[in-house]
Amino acid sequence: MKIAISAERADLASKVAHRFGLSPYLLVVDTETMDFKALANPGATSRPGAGIRAVAFAIGEGVEVVLTGYCSPAVYNQLASNGIKVITDVSGMVKEVIEKYKAGGFGRDLAVEGEKGQASHYINRRILVKALKSSARQFANILPILTGVILCIGLFNAFVSKEALALIFTGNVVLDTLWGACFGSILAGNPINSYVIGAALLNHGISLFAVTAVIVTWVTVGLVQLPAEIASLGLRFALVRSASCLVLAIPVAILTVMILNFIIG
Repeated sequence: MKIAISAERADLASKVAHRFGLSPYLLVVDTETMDFKALANPGATSRPGAGIRAVAFAIGEGVEVVLTGYCSPAVYNQLASNGIKVITDVSGMVKEVIEKYKAGGFGRDLAVEGEKGQASHYINRRILVKALKSSARQFANILPILTGVILCIGLFNAFVSKEALALIFTGNVVLDTLWGACFGSILAGNPINSYVIGAALLNHGISLFAVTAVIVTWVTVGLVQLPAEIASLGLRFALVRSASCLVLAIPVAILTVMILNFIIG
């Protein structure tokens, strides 16, 4: 029986290479005589289509089994559709891996036999675990933001009444937008919080003009951060930038709402 092994070097004392398509060498070994042929992987130096080149080589050599650390689903399907077994999660020295295979050390849970014309799908467990860990880290990173959003909603509803807002936002488009821009300028924090505050303002009957101005200036002005900006970029630049963003936020907010109203009719 001929088997193909992804290898780091062109001999049986080599380590098994992790990726089938990008391994430096492919070793074709006769398991009965232990004679082998080492070939520089035709796809190792070219990432696009690398796996397909390795597949073509394996098929051309009459390989029945592939031993490797990992191969992509596309490569796996190509091998399986040509009747080649694929065993993944393989590591160690090539010679030891061959002996382990001959002794039946790789169970059928790892070696999935492909039937011609029918390519089975599989999920590499190592990649799955890595994806789950990455998702968990991302969730942990956004957890403080979610907590802040919940606190923002609670504080706003507890301390800001509709009556107080009605005294400031009277329904005049220009004045409401101006007050919204001023309100957004003095606030700071994650931009997500501006959406929460904006939603709360809308629920309290504040116009979309004012809410849009709040969101725009929250992101672009941020007077709370002005001292740090002055220290880093200079007084003149910081003041001109902040003032420009504050002034421009008013027409931007008005135009945004007008365009939105025009689009939705």
